[in-house]
Amino acid sequence: MKQWLRTQGGWWLGWLALSVAGAVWLARTELAQLEEDFETDARIAHRLMSQQVVQYDAVLATLALLQPGTADAARPEQRLSSVYPSILAVQRRERDGAWADGPDATAFTQAEAASLKAQRAELAVADLPGGRYWLVIGASPTSYALQIDLASTVPWRDWPMDPQRSPVRVGIDHAGKQWGVQPGRPAAGGWHFEFHKVLASASQPFDVVATRDVGWRALPWRWIAGWALAMAVLLFGASALQRQRVARRRAEELLRLGQVARLNSLGELSAGLAHELNQPLTAVLANTQAARRLLEDEPLDLATVRGAMTQAVVQARRAADVIGRLRRVIERPDAGGDTRPLVLQDVVRDALHLLAPEFAQRGIVPQFDAGAQAPVRVQAEAVALEQIVHNLLMNALQALDAVPATERRLAVSVVRNGAEGVLTVTDTGNGISPEALPRLFEPFFSTREGGLGLGLSLSETLASGMGGSLSAANSASRGARFTLLLPLVAASGNAP
Repeated sequence: MKQWLRTQGGWWLGWLALSVAGAVWLARTELAQLEEDFETDARIAHRLMSQQVVQYDAVLATLALLQPGTADAARPEQRLSSVYPSILAVQRRERDGAWADGPDATAFTQAEAASLKAQRAELAVADLPGGRYWLVIGASPTSYALQIDLASTVPWRDWPMDPQRSPVRVGIDHAGKQWGVQPGRPAAGGWHFEFHKVLASASQPFDVVATRDVGWRALPWRWIAGWALAMAVLLFGASALQRQRVARRRAEELLRLGQVARLNSLGELSAGLAHELNQPLTAVLANTQAARRLLEDEPLDLATVRGAMTQAVVQARRAADVIGRLRRVIERPDAGGDTRPLVLQDVVRDALHLLAPEFAQRGIVPQFDAGAQAPVRVQAEAVALEQIVHNLLMNALQALDAVPATERRLAVSVVRNGAEGVLTVTDTGNGISPEALPRLFEPFFSTREGGLGLGLSLSETLASGMGGSLSAANSASRGARFTLLLPLVAASGNAP
């Protein structure tokens, strides 16, 4: 699980983060555009309504200036409805006269007084639920009142929104009452836009209120889905490139370790051959020299025999020299000649990463958790230590091949023990037989069919060359346990 989170899980989390960030950006951009469009339409509606109501002020001012000379004179204001359909009715009050009887007479009188004082038209009666209101201007000798129809006041020809389909609700508010210009479309949840502005007429202080509810369905889901898909394609490509780079580096590292292993194995092989051939060659040399001495004591003429024996001695020495030269040419360098401080946990992590395909192929998840441990710094030669850990892990994998997949377990631990760093590799294979255990590190001894028997021997030699040791034992429960001991870095040593 942890390995998945470090690899595939990281890519999925990255995709999720990029998708969420892109979705938020697209949503905010769309909301900002919707709010800007809403503000634009609301301001246009306010300007158009303001232009209309300002005309009513101008009409009343014109009527006040006309001022017919007598009460019986013609009344031109009665023709206003034919010019302005929004003007439903006109009333006038002559000097010393009174407004027409009705429930609004008192309001007209009060508005007229306010108009004379302010020298402008005044709102007398506002019946917003009914969509009508009265506007009064006081003048001498005649005052006038206009009844305005709000529905006819709206300039629908120039209106910026479709009143039936627009999601924006527009209304006229005054003194707690409201008249609806267009209904809009309410939406549950989401975001709320609102616009308030009073009409540009002091006599008609109506507040234009526009609102819009934006629900989740209004977000650009197609763009968001497209963005998420694009991020998935991008990260999939990046992941593929990353896997290719990791595979290439792993192959290069395996090739390097393989080359080093072949050279070391060849050195081990030459040492074994020299050891195996040295004794018989020495015996051949001693016997041929003795035979020559015995034949020289005979009275018989055995010059031909002596020449043959001499030739045998020469050939035997030549074979010994060839073996010696071969060993000197391919002999493994001293493993402890280039030691430096190394963190044992890092070497194990690199080896596990290198063999990740082998573990995955066998369905094995190695148990190694050194995150909470302090770094164990050992004095070792880098390539030699890498090869030892690689050999131990490969031996454990090969041992696990002999057991069912459900029973395969491999654990690696790194601890301190006094002045030594301890690396332990434990598997749940079939273990080591009692007969093989004493010979496990001998050259050319192998318990695996087709094996050369040099891997563990070489690893033990490399460990000894670095001042450490390598041992093997059967686990208490099941399988084998290999333990590598290496000297810790001295207190004055530099950390890697």
